[in-house]
Amino acid sequence: MIEENGQISAEYLFLTGVMIIILMISAVFIYNQQELNIAMSAARNGVNDGLADSSSGIYPKQTFNDYSKSKTDLLIPYSVDIVNISYCEMGRDSNFDKKKIQFKVYAKSSRDFSKKELDSIGDRINYNLRKSIAVSFNSTSSSNKLYNPVFSPHYVFTTANVKWV
Repeated sequence: MIEENGQISAEYLFLTGVMIIILMISAVFIYNQQELNIAMSAARNGVNDGLADSSSGIYPKQTFNDYSKSKTDLLIPYSVDIVNISYCEMGRDSNFDKKKIQFKVYAKSSRDFSKKELDSIGDRINYNLRKSIAVSFNSTSSSNKLYNPVFSPHYVFTTANVKWV
């Protein structure tokens, strides 16, 4: 009988050890997925903020002055619909030793804008997307004034040009 009790204890310790290892491995995977979920949520919020400012014709003074000279159509309120926001992993960034993630926004406009005007709208969308991610991960001080690239504990984020559909 003593041997049987010892066997059960050994099996219990082995099973407990295996469960702890599985939980630790799962926690790392879940944490990385959570980091990407936070980034995607921040990206959506940033895109919405960028659209709200742009489509209502509200710009910083310098931008307003620039648009008054060459992009006057952007000063009139307009509508932009976001079709999709996606990201893809671009491998490991050797400069920062982190995985590189690139966001891409697909959008359509209610009006016919020139390529230059669409690029300006897209730049504002991407700027707000990156800024929102930087704020979410409290990494505004480790990025430049355009928030490009943006950092989180395990990733470096960039944006591709907005694709107009």
